[in-house]
Amino acid sequence: MAMPRLPRVPRLLKRRPAPGSGDFSWDDDEFVPGNKLSLYLRGEDLYPAMAEAIEDARLSVNLETYIFGSDMTGRTFAELLAKKARQGVRARLIYDSMGSLDFDPALATLMRNAGVQLLEYHPVAPWRPRWAWNRRDHRKLLVCDGRVGFVGGMNLSDENAPAELGGGDWRDAHARVEGPAAGELDRRFRAVWFKETGRWFESVGDPDARVGAARVKVAANEELLHRFVIRRGYTRALRAARAEISIANAYFIPGWSIRRELAHAARRGVAVRVLVPGTSDIGSVWHAMRAKYDGLLSRGVRIFEWQGAMMHAKAVVVDRQWASVGTYNLDLRSLRHNLEVNLDILDREFAERLARAFQTGLEGSREIALAEWRRRPWKDRVLERFFSSFESLF
Repeated sequence: MAMPRLPRVPRLLKRRPAPGSGDFSWDDDEFVPGNKLSLYLRGEDLYPAMAEAIEDARLSVNLETYIFGSDMTGRTFAELLAKKARQGVRARLIYDSMGSLDFDPALATLMRNAGVQLLEYHPVAPWRPRWAWNRRDHRKLLVCDGRVGFVGGMNLSDENAPAELGGGDWRDAHARVEGPAAGELDRRFRAVWFKETGRWFESVGDPDARVGAARVKVAANEELLHRFVIRRGYTRALRAARAEISIANAYFIPGWSIRRELAHAARRGVAVRVLVPGTSDIGSVWHAMRAKYDGLLSRGVRIFEWQGAMMHAKAVVVDRQWASVGTYNLDLRSLRHNLEVNLDILDREFAERLARAFQTGLEGSREIALAEWRRRPWKDRVLERFFSSFESLF
């Protein structure tokens, strides 16, 4: 069965804004108006909102996640999906095989017996031809009835659950969207489903339904020609910045183009601040990330390390006008290999909200001073240099 022709994606930027022009109108044709947005920073707020959206669904629930935990959080959502499927709602789940390596078969059986359709993305099976072990689905999105969508950094696991319930209480950034952007998220889900199964299904939502004022572009890293879509959005926004750039990123190992734009922005007087985790769940990546500090600090970029539980966000706000929230890490893996998705947002209210959250994050962080950084122990330098040589593999 041939996949139906999808709507034409608007042409990419036709002209480059002058550095520091602050002109965020240059790609209005890529941003669709009519959306309503909410921001979540902790699992204790996000998970109930997602559960409510699933409970309210009457036609379809499409869930895509990198990690589907075999824990309290995973079981809760497995039971929710099973419940909706038994009610006659079309429930589908895509989970990444590598990210969900310990996925409990009992949860899969529970969902399948209830009628939930499951897709394991690129199963860890080296004996299969073209099993593509390096191609992972790193997205975390949920769309209900094609009209309410969620996307951001939080997986479905106890890492983001509140500490009082035994969770890790990780800090993150996740967005809820109603309007045309939710329909576009649904289309992205359906495209992955079709590519992996050969089966296409239509959306149940109204792609033209408008419920708010926010302008949103769904930016998705996909194969070949669309591999650099998210990075292009980043670099254009950084190039247009004239006042401030605030980045929170869990695995901050930016390529040369992002580093260049950050340095250029700092040189022209933009306040460039980057929030990264003070400790990481992946030690090798953390050391590789720190290998980039010196070059950025020496060019005027300020770096802050979060001192609480793991900071797992992937968010940026520029001049409190343009914002981006999603699954995209500023590293080579997200750029070259993973399926990723971000919401690029032109909305002052949402951008202000994200900027305030960023400022609160800075209050719980420690700034890295260049002079102090250059006096760090030699053992740290050795680890940074060693692991940075493998950054293309992380």
